[in-house]
Amino acid sequence: MLIGVPKEIKDAEFRVGVTPAGVHSLVAAGHEVRVESQAGAAIGHGDAAYAAAGARIVPHAAEVYACPLVVKVKEPQTDELALLHSGQVLFCYFHLAASLELTRALIEKQIIAVAYETVTDATGGLPLLIPMSELAGRIAVHAGANCLHMAAGGAGILLGGVPGVQPGTVLVIGAGTVGTQAAKMALGLGADVTILDVNLQRLRYLDDVFGPRLKTRYSEAHALAELIRGADLLVSSVSIPGKRAPKLVTRDMVKSMKRGAALVDVAIDQGGSTETSRPTTHTAPAYLEEGVVHYCVTNMPAACARTATEALTIATLPFLLKLALDPNAALRDRAPGLRAGLQLYRGHVTHPGLAEDLGLPYSDPDTVLT
Repeated sequence: MLIGVPKEIKDAEFRVGVTPAGVHSLVAAGHEVRVESQAGAAIGHGDAAYAAAGARIVPHAAEVYACPLVVKVKEPQTDELALLHSGQVLFCYFHLAASLELTRALIEKQIIAVAYETVTDATGGLPLLIPMSELAGRIAVHAGANCLHMAAGGAGILLGGVPGVQPGTVLVIGAGTVGTQAAKMALGLGADVTILDVNLQRLRYLDDVFGPRLKTRYSEAHALAELIRGADLLVSSVSIPGKRAPKLVTRDMVKSMKRGAALVDVAIDQGGSTETSRPTTHTAPAYLEEGVVHYCVTNMPAACARTATEALTIATLPFLLKLALDPNAALRDRAPGLRAGLQLYRGHVTHPGLAEDLGLPYSDPDTVLT
């Protein structure tokens, strides 16, 4: 299989779809890999390293997008859409529930879209989403702490406090991978941390792991409103794989927050989980709304692109090798894995949650794949 690895063009996106080590594995398996020049240069993976791993370095994105299988990180940007062709397999993060326009463009192009964020493992977990969720949860606290600085419009609060001064208060909504990592980082800084979730079993687990340092609360409207009012930093991490994020935090709740508090919406790539959230970039990451500093970057892990790329390649490579061997056979396989990641197939929406959110007709993968 001829596999293309383009240079990402989303704002401040320095991750790359495959590391040189990943290319070496693909070439050893008998595949040919084209890597766009300078695709990984910003994070220390230069053209020479890719060439030494067996890749062919090409100067233009068009040569990469001529490949039948393209592996990248983020969803196709406007300038990349013209390079796509019918029947091409794209393997990346898509988050299509947040963009009807992009979904329609990919349908028109007859693209086969296999989304990292809905690929599953044998236990029903999300192995390609987890590593970036881990990064996003940790980065969320770093970003939120910076948003609390006076220069960013924040209240001038140090999350960990200092001896004799009360630490900042952090509220984390959602006790999944993102929320757990956010809580862990905030506790490490010395903040007063509370985490909310509707899953009591998960809350019991976190209580056992972290002990009394971490406060756990069942997530219901009264508790949510009460805790938001007292938070210096709110990290909202609630999302549903393949679907738009639910709007759990209303504008009135944001209005009730302290002036100069910070809000990080990690679910912004799925449309955001707060009513006051709107997508931002690493170039202009924050804005002030209702007196609260909002951080809503849609590709948070790109802030630590080298770590993110290493983690992503480790997770994606086994699935990429299977997909490259025979895309249709891999997608027809009913076992957990790539089949769950299939969102679009040659003009058909093959993910029920995506079809429901965007109001588009749903096609059973069994039907379209045969």
